[in-house]
Amino acid sequence: MTTIPIKQISEHSSSEPEVACSTCRASCCRLEVMIITDTGVPEEHIATDKWGGETMLRLEDGWCSAVDRDTMLCTIYENRPWICREFEMASYECRNEWENRN
Repeated sequence: MTTIPIKQISEHSSSEPEVACSTCRASCCRLEVMIITDTGVPEEHIATDKWGGETMLRLEDGWCSAVDRDTMLCTIYENRPWICREFEMASYECRNEWENRN
């Protein structure tokens, strides 16, 4: 019986840089993030528009107010909004934001 080797096929080519939350420097944390479920986001990080919609507060520099500017990590990770929880690392959207920032 002949054994046929199986080649692992990566979703991304080896020439593309690796994108990981640990090396990204929070590229997605400049996006507009609507708060659509209650995950416990502290009030000081919530902005309310004139129609009553809630979003993550962004500071004058454009970054989410919950991002620690020294570490570029989320300071409310356990209570981050649903949209942040669903933003998949290395997905098309993630890679697009990362490429636009780098």
